Amino acid sequence: MSSELIGYTDRLSVAPGEKIRFMVSTDLPAYSSTLVRLIHGDESPSGPGFKEERVESAFDGAKPGRKQFARAGSFVLVPDKPPLRQLTSFTVQAWIFPTTPLLEEAQGLLSKWSDQKGGFCLAVGSDGALELWLGNAAENRRFSTNSPMRAREWYFVAASFDIQTGRMCLVQESSANWPSDSSSIAVDSLCQTPPTCDNDQPLLLAATGLQTSPSSTNAARGLFNGKIDSPSLFSRALERPEIDQLRQDIPPADVAGDDLVAAWDFSLNPSSSMVADTGKHRLHGKAVNMPARAATGRNWNTQETDHKQAPTQYGAIHFHQDDLENAGWQPDFDLTVPAGQRSGIYAARLQGEGRTDHIPFIIRPAQGSAQGPILFLVPTFTYLAYANDRMDAAHALFADIPNSESRLHPLDHYLAEHPEFAMSLYDSHSDGFGCCYTSSLRPLVNMRPNYRHILTDSPRNLGADLYLVDWLEQQDFAYDIAADENLHHEGASLLANYRVLVTGTHPEYWTAEMLDALEQFLAQGGRLAYLGGNGFYWVTSVDPDRPHVIEVRRGMGGTRAWNSAPGECHHSTTGELGGLWRHRGRPPNRLTGIGFTAQGWGDPAPGYTRKPGSYDPRAAFIFEGISERETIGDFGLIFDGAAGDELDRIDFSQGTPHHTLLLASSSGHGPSINPVIEDFLQIDNRLLSKDPSKVRADMVYFETPNNGAVFSVGSICWCASLSHNNYDNNVSRITHNVLTAFASSPQLPPAHRS
Repeated sequence: MSSELIGYTDRLSVAPGEKIRFMVSTDLPAYSSTLVRLIHGDESPSGPGFKEERVESAFDGAKPGRKQFARAGSFVLVPDKPPLRQLTSFTVQAWIFPTTPLLEEAQGLLSKWSDQKGGFCLAVGSDGALELWLGNAAENRRFSTNSPMRAREWYFVAASFDIQTGRMCLVQESSANWPSDSSSIAVDSLCQTPPTCDNDQPLLLAATGLQTSPSSTNAARGLFNGKIDSPSLFSRALERPEIDQLRQDIPPADVAGDDLVAAWDFSLNPSSSMVADTGKHRLHGKAVNMPARAATGRNWNTQETDHKQAPTQYGAIHFHQDDLENAGWQPDFDLTVPAGQRSGIYAARLQGEGRTDHIPFIIRPAQGSAQGPILFLVPTFTYLAYANDRMDAAHALFADIPNSESRLHPLDHYLAEHPEFAMSLYDSHSDGFGCCYTSSLRPLVNMRPNYRHILTDSPRNLGADLYLVDWLEQQDFAYDIAADENLHHEGASLLANYRVLVTGTHPEYWTAEMLDALEQFLAQGGRLAYLGGNGFYWVTSVDPDRPHVIEVRRGMGGTRAWNSAPGECHHSTTGELGGLWRHRGRPPNRLTGIGFTAQGWGDPAPGYTRKPGSYDPRAAFIFEGISERETIGDFGLIFDGAAGDELDRIDFSQGTPHHTLLLASSSGHGPSINPVIEDFLQIDNRLLSKDPSKVRADMVYFETPNNGAVFSVGSICWCASLSHNNYDNNVSRITHNVLTAFASSPQLPPAHRS
């Protein structure tokens, strides 16, 4: 890109009367900002084209440009206090699990270091060996074991310095206890460079020091990839037998008594950013940029896999050089949403010197108000899960996609140039471990209305959901829009004023609170139109203290981008078991009649063929105006058909209600469309031949108590067919029939009696 113009908001949804702030970075001297309501994002000439509606707002007009910076990397910051400043002799000790020891740059473990004033720093050196840095304003020295540590192995490390004798000791011992292990070593030396700990620097864990530039607030350098467990600090040089006692898990206070300065216990408060010091000085720290907590420690014995049941075995934090919770940009303008502003998907449109960016957000209705009987729930948790997707999980699929590299969107190239914006829940960190947290407080580069995903060469997620917004506008439905986080926080009360809940195209990430609210809504007579595919799939949690963060642990089953590490399948933020809702006893079939069955992106999408259930009198209202032999949706803006991308089907063994009507199914999917792995216990001929019986999208309908009902289409591509032939087509007609009946009919056709 010739110049940068990018931004983000401090919240993804806002109600009338509330304020939302916008953070912008640009190398342009100035730009203009305008409020727009987004209606249709796909710029394809085969469809209606890009649509937005300008809305007069207080932030309209010219703005001065400025460059802002994000600094990735997680660490712990312990504020500088007298017990740290007064150190002369000392011992530092920890257990570490380096994941990229041969990184060719130093990685800090415990440091109180200034390049100008000195101090001390225990680090993994650029050659993978343990190092101790000692220094003052006049001189700095480094000592090394000169023996590289192995990746993904626990090591006991310690370093001590005695100011009276100048004796320095480094200890690096592998927990593997291999005979003649060259990576287990102790080094003694003399050092005439007494460290100056009164250096105006905090103590850092997992970094060598703080960034010093004005644009680097809360940013560190010399960041560590790996786990740290049970770090401690003493105010004298411990003797080697005392260090051996620490190696044998004798409590630090029992080893050195009053000489213990701090002993940090990472097993405490794993859901928070607080890092607790159990020593007398209470030198508590703060974890910056969401390192992974509830991580197995060096003493995990594999007998318990829930950190809540064996907290002392989860005394580690896993740090990554590419973690990011908050970009930390300063706000450039804000908006207090006027009373009466209609709900919708909006954006701050930024423009300058030929560059345009849209910063999307949701304006939801005021609590207790409703503009119509229909609520469209925008799947913002799915947007967050895919935010800044660097397509780690998709590279193996590129072979099935013709000209895949040429299909990269300009925003993909921009994202590749900015690793500091972190990644999606589909990517792995630089050390190979999966990313389990995602935050909205950073530029969400691919969450843009006109972004085209490489897998579909079409809009996905936000852009695909705008197909539905455009159609609702064209059909003159009275509706409101809210976001996933609104349902999570407000529960069933959000749905109380609506008769119909409509999903987006890909409502994949749902929390327990959301599922509870939907179950209550359906039990009380609510109607659900599930107009997408692969919905209600992953266990998702919202950080109670940092609601801009969601967490997903992939577990070890399901169609997934990565495996959780053994023993780390429970969420740190809520403590619940992660993985598939199906494996938690809450399969989507129970709510929608269908569940995820297949996915693929290299072949055209077919339409649906009507099934006997579509001729049942209970479904007559759905197929009004549809002929008996009509193929449904053999057209569309994505893959030229309504049944594509990710597909769902009936499965009575997974909880599909027994009275569900199978209305229509797709068939004839190409070889790139694969069944989901969770439907198979082992590799057999059915899997190798793609088992076509499971590769299909099912359209279903069933009734729920109190005259409620559910209609599901089982495909992400459904909404991309709505605008075909100027909105006059059978996908549009069926959707119109369903929403009209669901929204206006107090009494649906009588339910089947078994």
